[in-house]
Amino acid sequence: MKIVVIGGTGLIGSQVVKQLQQTEHEVVVASPNTGVNTLTGEGVKEALQGAQVVVDVSNSPSFDDEPVMNFFKTSNQNLLPAEKAAGVQHHIALSVVGTQKLQESGYFRAKQVQEDMIQASGIPYTIVHATQFFEFAGGIVYMSMADGKVVLPDATIQPIASKDVASFMARTALAAPANKILEIGGPQKYYMADWIKEYIQATHKNLEVGADAKALYSGAAISADTIVPEAAVWLGETHYSDWIAVPENQR
Repeated sequence: MKIVVIGGTGLIGSQVVKQLQQTEHEVVVASPNTGVNTLTGEGVKEALQGAQVVVDVSNSPSFDDEPVMNFFKTSNQNLLPAEKAAGVQHHIALSVVGTQKLQESGYFRAKQVQEDMIQASGIPYTIVHATQFFEFAGGIVYMSMADGKVVLPDATIQPIASKDVASFMARTALAAPANKILEIGGPQKYYMADWIKEYIQATHKNLEVGADAKALYSGAAISADTIVPEAAVWLGETHYSDWIAVPENQR
């Protein structure tokens, strides 16, 4: 098969590409760096010529409401009709556990539009809902700072290693379309504050961490289990304590 990986130079995409390159299939790395830009349409038709499978792990460079909506809407307006014209048989997209419950957030509204467009496209598909990646702990700290403290929702989280997400995405690219959403998560569920405390301790940061039931997550109110899987089809094998103990350049 010819498999096109949209966002193939990013955190997840580069790992998906590496895994798929170990198979007998042809793998096309599609990103603005390689001349394929779904936002402008540049190189999309050419990259898809003869492709059977598309794996879309691209993400918006801006998480602000208007740019992120423009990214996912415009990218899929360019990508999906081109896939249909090329005869693509399986479109796989990476999204986020809890997307449908987080519609107060501009980012998740944009992800929902992406999912709706995929489901309406007529192309056989699999949408993978993953939990937050281990690598996002620092970003969660940054977006949760208030008055010099880290204030997190009083909720649970089930983070997953990006390499485990990439492994599942690569396997999904070689499987039949599910034509539904598949949820995946990490092996361990934490209270969010406990996970972030483990990150802060491991990275030797001097920050106070607290939980508040009214604290927002990416601009949205959440309840105890909003961002953990309801019915995970697979759990990653990498434990956070093992992962964070390894130097960053060796992971």
